[in-house]
Amino acid sequence: MSFGRWIVLAFVLFAAFIGTLVAVCVRQDVSLVTKNYYEEEINHQQKINRLTNAQHLVVKPEIRLTADRISVEFTDFERVAAGELKLLRPSNARLDHTFPITGSVRDEQQFSLRATEPGLYRASLKWTMDGQEYFVEKIIVL
Repeated sequence: MSFGRWIVLAFVLFAAFIGTLVAVCVRQDVSLVTKNYYEEEINHQQKINRLTNAQHLVVKPEIRLTADRISVEFTDFERVAAGELKLLRPSNARLDHTFPITGSVRDEQQFSLRATEPGLYRASLKWTMDGQEYFVEKIIVL
């Protein structure tokens, strides 16, 4: 084989490699932590303020995991105006779950995890109490 054919073969192999690489990259699922990632980054200071507010609480809520339920224990639920518990799955945003938190005289609110896939989740609890917003986060493994 002549020198020219080796050059053409090298270019063809390189083009095939690049084509394969592009095909693999296009099929790769890239999911962010949340769909509104950029909006949440802009509001990051508000999240820091919520975390600081939660750290100053005398009694903090606790997120606990049982066999098929997740529970939030908090003695001040009666003062809670509204809130939500989000289970965020870093590897697949389609497996995220959101549960509403409401004011209650009970110290515990439970949510079923039967429809939840096993794996690592970030449990984010955000609530409003006495006109201030609070935020607590915990890593859990189901």
